[in-house]
Amino acid sequence: MASEACVVLCTVPSEEVGVTIARALLDERLVACVNIVPGVRSLYRYKGQLEDERELLLVIKSRRALYPRLEARVRMLHPYQVCEVLLLEVGAGAEPYLAWIASETADVVD
Repeated sequence: MASEACVVLCTVPSEEVGVTIARALLDERLVACVNIVPGVRSLYRYKGQLEDERELLLVIKSRRALYPRLEARVRMLHPYQVCEVLLLEVGAGAEPYLAWIASETADVVD
């Protein structure tokens, strides 16, 4: 079951945007859980400029098979032209938690 689970990271500019994305993903059963972590400071290069922004981090728990739909939905709702959406494979985890992820996303047709 661990091979099905994944974590997706996504930074957002505000709590409002984070909640909007999280609720949409949950309502559509593309994810089991989204943590919204405040206090992220992101330094990066964009279009040749050094940027220094305050953001929030979404830690999204889902299944690998749902990633294409999840990514498309995030990109649709996200205000950034280029938004961070990174899938991290889960190699192992507590079986009851992994089963919960699977059950909360089970109604979604793969």
